[in-house]
Amino acid sequence: MPVWEPRLKGASCVKKIAKPILTKDDIPYEAELVFNAGVAKVNGKYIMAFRNDCGATREQYEKKERKLSKTSVGIAISDNGIDGWQVKETPLISYSVINKVGYNLLEADCGLPDIRRLYDPRITVIEDEIYLCLAADTTHGIRGCIAKLDKDLEHYEIVSASVPDNRNMVLFPQKIGGYYVRLERPFPVYGRSGKDRFDIWLSKSPDLKFWGESQLLLGVEHVPFANDKIGPAAPPVKTPHGWLTLFHAVDKETEGRGQTEWEGWWNKRYTAGIMLLDLENPSKVIGMCKTPLIVPELPHEADHGFRQNVIFPGGMILEESGEVKIYYGAADTVECVATAHVDDLIALCTEQL
Repeated sequence: MPVWEPRLKGASCVKKIAKPILTKDDIPYEAELVFNAGVAKVNGKYIMAFRNDCGATREQYEKKERKLSKTSVGIAISDNGIDGWQVKETPLISYSVINKVGYNLLEADCGLPDIRRLYDPRITVIEDEIYLCLAADTTHGIRGCIAKLDKDLEHYEIVSASVPDNRNMVLFPQKIGGYYVRLERPFPVYGRSGKDRFDIWLSKSPDLKFWGESQLLLGVEHVPFANDKIGPAAPPVKTPHGWLTLFHAVDKETEGRGQTEWEGWWNKRYTAGIMLLDLENPSKVIGMCKTPLIVPELPHEADHGFRQNVIFPGGMILEESGEVKIYYGAADTVECVATAHVDDLIALCTEQL
């Protein structure tokens, strides 16, 4: 696999676990690509909600014999957040199956009309309640959904859904100034130069159902290692210095990049960035690392997988010891974790102020 230019290097304070922590081999039902998971710590247990795309093996896909025709969302539980993940026997959100008009998820499964599939889960615990943010494909665009998850992790109920096109939503873990707050990434194709000039926005709600007071938080032009798009990644973590917040960043070229596995051509590189938001006014960025936090380097991140050179963080947990666990999908194929100390992450955000 050729080296992508410009070369990027992740932060030295971040230590990756060398192997993926969840793969298709860990799933007790049909699975092929297991990635883009949200993770939260609930009553001392680590709860992971992961995306699973399947319906074709790599060989079948490359030969165009079959498509990745199914998507589901599964649940896994671990005692330490690193290994020993126990995957529930059936998916939380059952398979949506592709047909001639796209994915077809029965409306009865989620209670919303026009929904075709739900995917890319992010978990947030607010006042002892567990919430999922999900992307929802519909026949009229992509909607961002918020769902409430029951304590048994077996049933969910949609609380709200945005208008198209919006996705990558994450919730802050507490109310701020009396409001629930979320980060999101709308798709303003007509209003921005270039197809993928997408940014991070912030919205507020009194009840998780009605959202407004939306404002731009961070533009792609403010991130030195992105030239395509940026978006929310994991729910922010509260520290005495501010809300520690991950985001994903994408740079691309029209020529000179590509890959040999699965899709055949892929000219985008996904990396993880980190910033610090004001505690009382999270619409204010008070610090940001000007270089990537995590970049695709290991073989399962950069050389192998459905879409190579992809890092997509979806979960971040701050331990009492100060250790931060960062969960990310790699190559849209497997789920991984890295660790760092919270003081080092805050220093990255503030050292260039």
